[in-house]
Amino acid sequence: MPTVEPWLRGIEPDVPGVGRAVLHALQLADEDLRKWCGNLSDSEVNERPAGMAPVAFHIRHLARSLDRLLTYGEGRSLSEEQRAALRTELDPGATRDELFAELSAALADATARVRALASCIWKSRERWEASACQPRWEACWSTWPTTRNGTWDKPSQRRKLWRQ
Repeated sequence: MPTVEPWLRGIEPDVPGVGRAVLHALQLADEDLRKWCGNLSDSEVNERPAGMAPVAFHIRHLARSLDRLLTYGEGRSLSEEQRAALRTELDPGATRDELFAELSAALADATARVRALASCIWKSRERWEASACQPRWEACWSTWPTTRNGTWDKPSQRRKLWRQ
């Protein structure tokens, strides 16, 4: 297991800054969960000390909430399948192998979706063609600051507008 955090390893150099930070956080979460929970037995991941939620719930919740968060970021509503999965996050009887398989799949999916989001936002900010991304990421684009004429807000443009 690496001792240096992902952001210090220089991984993901092809992804713009904010997206890269998210990818590093996902990588670090994966490494930490495997380090601290990877050797737990099936009964240990399902234990409820003092009635608190078990480790199994937290691993499921991380995997499934990533999917929900990115779905909202893509400007879509949750599917019935996502809603059903939400209702089963606290179900007992999970095995460690099942939990980590679900986590691995969720992190791989989240990585691909974050890369797509970062790519579309970066391209659109540079005024490159991003029409393929527009329907999927329109909700995210609306949060970027723009000037009065609808172009992307840059500090140099801001100074020009203030002088007018």
